[in-house]
Amino acid sequence: MLEKSAPSSPFVADMSMRIERHADTYAESVSEFLEQPHGLRRRATEQPLLDLFTRHTEAVVATYDPPGIRRAGDSLVFTHIYAPVLEHTAIAAPQAMPVNRLLAALIAAEVEFRGPLRLSRTQNRLLAEAYERLGPPLVQAGLPAHAALAYRRAGSLYRIDEDTDAEDRCGLALARARRLAQPVSWKRIGGLFPDLICGYGYRPFRMLWFVVVQLLVFTGAVLLRAEQPPAVTVFQVLMNYLNPLGVGDTLNLRVGGRAIFVVESYLGSVTMSVFFALLVRRWFRL
Repeated sequence: MLEKSAPSSPFVADMSMRIERHADTYAESVSEFLEQPHGLRRRATEQPLLDLFTRHTEAVVATYDPPGIRRAGDSLVFTHIYAPVLEHTAIAAPQAMPVNRLLAALIAAEVEFRGPLRLSRTQNRLLAEAYERLGPPLVQAGLPAHAALAYRRAGSLYRIDEDTDAEDRCGLALARARRLAQPVSWKRIGGLFPDLICGYGYRPFRMLWFVVVQLLVFTGAVLLRAEQPPAVTVFQVLMNYLNPLGVGDTLNLRVGGRAIFVVESYLGSVTMSVFFALLVRRWFRL
């Protein structure tokens, strides 16, 4: 948990002022971008802004020459910049947070991440949490690509900390932020499907609900084409999903019934293959 603190030295105070000045300048470009019509903003994307963000961050990192290579304790250098921002976004609407303060927090985290000071494991964890908590307000502010950057950093730091659950959580949030940042509308809409089905691969057990929906749909379809007891039809649908039925097993079907079983068999094979592949990846971290 991040704690609020004041600058611990004149050097930190000076670096904090540089971060805030760069954040104010960068916020002007971001505000111009956000003031554009929604359609134009979608086509332009945030990539030019991210390139400018990198230049501002590098300008600060270039002057980040701490007086010592070690830091007493496990606190972060610029906690006083982003801790108040994270606390505010946790209790108030993200829209109420000035964009320059939000961007100052992101630049400060980037300077911590890319700076010359070697972070301890505790500091890596604190910085990962800061990045992850900056993601939602950045999305709310209309900057999903900036949020994707924060989630990517958080995931890499959680990986160092060997926290696989947190890494997967950030991976899912990263995939969602990238979808929101996608300029092509049909790709944004199409990206909802893998999210709903399996959480972009990070939630494989969601696919079991998809399997249930498939079985219900195919059961209803076959019942309309079958001349046999419903219990037999349900049994056939359940078996065909995993093991295709033969010609002799489908004699009591009217025209089109066998085609339904063929479609179900192929769809079942694909669905279960994807499910087990995602499950193995999650269990063995492939």
